[in-house]
Amino acid sequence: MYWRIFGLNAVVLGGATALLLWAPVTVSVPVLLTEAVILVGGLGVMLVANAALLRIGLAPLDRVTRLMTTVDLLRPGQRLPVRGGGEVAELVSTFNSMLERLEGERVASSARAILAQEGERRRIAQELHDEVGQSMTAVLLALKRAADEASQPLRGELQQAQEITRESLDEVRRLVRRLRPGVLDDLGLVSAVTSLATEFATHTGLRVLRRFAPDLPALDHEAELVIYRVAQEGLTNAARHAEARCVEVSLRGADGCVVLEVADDGRGIGAAHEGAGLRGMRERALLIGATLDIASPDETSAPPSGTRIRLTVPTAARKQS
Repeated sequence: MYWRIFGLNAVVLGGATALLLWAPVTVSVPVLLTEAVILVGGLGVMLVANAALLRIGLAPLDRVTRLMTTVDLLRPGQRLPVRGGGEVAELVSTFNSMLERLEGERVASSARAILAQEGERRRIAQELHDEVGQSMTAVLLALKRAADEASQPLRGELQQAQEITRESLDEVRRLVRRLRPGVLDDLGLVSAVTSLATEFATHTGLRVLRRFAPDLPALDHEAELVIYRVAQEGLTNAARHAEARCVEVSLRGADGCVVLEVADDGRGIGAAHEGAGLRGMRERALLIGATLDIASPDETSAPPSGTRIRLTVPTAARKQS
């Protein structure tokens, strides 16, 4: 870079020296007005030429600066083209290598965090199931025996307490299913997402449409878990933030990939910054080499068409090829 700037300035100064040597211009003492105008004009030409050459020569640095301000490690693949040779090309190449290294480190750190999170979820779900669930079941049975033996009006109060305990037990079981989707291990991805959508419709009152293609390509457990979590987060966002009336969940195979789509008819996220939920989905997508696309209209558009979340997961055969 030092020699590049030195060379550009040398070109300008050399041209100015050549003009002084061969141009029929003299400088008097004291300097005449016409001579001063010529000298100032020459200085202006030199400055303009120097600025133009520096802008052209340092244009790759401007591209690097712009990319630095916009780069997002959750959207991998952003690179600058390496043109020509010399120090600037080496700088751009080094910057691209740094981005590649940072993306790899981000994927590794996200994988560790997500795996630790899933492990903690399994532990909490197991404790809720074994400790809280069993204790509440014992309380429910005790209330039933007491209600059978009690007389009115105590029996009615015990039955009411029994009903409250049963509802609390159902809520605990629902939390356990959200923390650890056991149906995903037992029955597979389609059954797990079907159960998720059914439970979501029951508890929110929203209309949920399911479109699942038969004979989906095989995926490993980690990829299926990411698809399940993205579907879970997409449904949760539709219920909490989108003000939607209908949500459509679809699974299909396409070109050696499995594509999950969660689309709602709500107001969309507009130009708002992505929250923890959406960034969490991007991190999970990076973990398995998937692509996450989020399409949403501007909040001022009419009529609003909601938000569409598309997760494209390559199969093992696609990754190997």
